[in-house]
Amino acid sequence: MADLRAVGWAQSFPIAGGVAAGRRWAQERLASLAWTKDAPETVDDVLLAVSELITNAHVHAHSAAQLVLAWDSRCLNVYVSDTGPGLPAAGEINGTLATSGRGLAIVDAVADEWEACPSPHGKAVTACFHPPGFQGHAGH
Repeated sequence: MADLRAVGWAQSFPIAGGVAAGRRWAQERLASLAWTKDAPETVDDVLLAVSELITNAHVHAHSAAQLVLAWDSRCLNVYVSDTGPGLPAAGEINGTLATSGRGLAIVDAVADEWEACPSPHGKAVTACFHPPGFQGHAGH
């Protein structure tokens, strides 16, 4: 497929099996973006963020996750919404052996920018990933 200037995809992922399905679905969509061949590390970062955000929706909101990927020639936006109340906050990790509580810290580490916002039926987290060679302001 030719390099796309703007495109978007959306899919809902239920609690049962949603994280793995979300990663596979996102990876298939990313394959259509020409820059991903030259930036496997960025693809890995996107897939990690997808996993963390879908996991947060399932674990903390007890909700299906609505995943939207939107490419606008500047940024690949990863948007995950759920029906949980309140906005997520990066939690304090209790010790180095803790098995949870790192999701938003991971998203912050891998995304160029991210934010959490209320949505009409819950909340949404959006993370932006710039393609290789992007000459703009990085958020982290």
